[in-house]
Amino acid sequence: MIVVVGLAFEAKIVADAGMRVICSGDGRNLAASLTQAIDDECGGLISFGVAGGLHPDLDPGTCVVAAEILSGATRFPTDPAWSRKLADTIPGAVRGTIVGVPKPVAHTAAKRSLHESTGALAVDMESHIVAEIGAAHALPVAAIRVITDPADRALPKAALAAMRPNGTTDILAMVRQVMRQPKELPALMRTALDARAARATLVRGRRLLGPGLGLAEFAASATPSFGG
Repeated sequence: MIVVVGLAFEAKIVADAGMRVICSGDGRNLAASLTQAIDDECGGLISFGVAGGLHPDLDPGTCVVAAEILSGATRFPTDPAWSRKLADTIPGAVRGTIVGVPKPVAHTAAKRSLHESTGALAVDMESHIVAEIGAAHALPVAAIRVITDPADRALPKAALAAMRPNGTTDILAMVRQVMRQPKELPALMRTALDARAARATLVRGRRLLGPGLGLAEFAASATPSFGG
């Protein structure tokens, strides 16, 4: 199985799960990297990590298991058995639509508009590419995404400035941005607390699901198929 994440800390959480991990960073090379990584032994693809909240009722740390993944105008259903296993295992998980975008959705107005136009619960920059590649290769696909910035909070510029293209965090860039706009510091601290809650949920979910992130359990009793 191949796990796709966007950030380096997410990759560390699943690094010992016995799966290949691809950290997409800004996502520009993800489709090519994922396609190259798929071989005859690949049993499925999963998008794993944090996401921006779109539904106003979802707090930081809430796990969203995708029932479908929206890429542009196309809706890709996730594997129902695998997704059910994920949602049943992670406490408090909700199922719904995850929408993929090429750039962060940072502002509350943009989040509200995206939720109204798509009905999606959460947004990230990797799941839609995972869904597209999975469909092209007839592989089962799943997505676990945990809310880090909720719908009613914007991402501060300092947090965006800290995102390197390879998925690591540029602390100096974040500090420089805060020095230019000190009024952002409270929002940045709130964002850090939200991210801590999201990370805790990811770590707990990874531990509960065990090696293979739930794929082996349902594959043992049924042959998985994309979209089931």
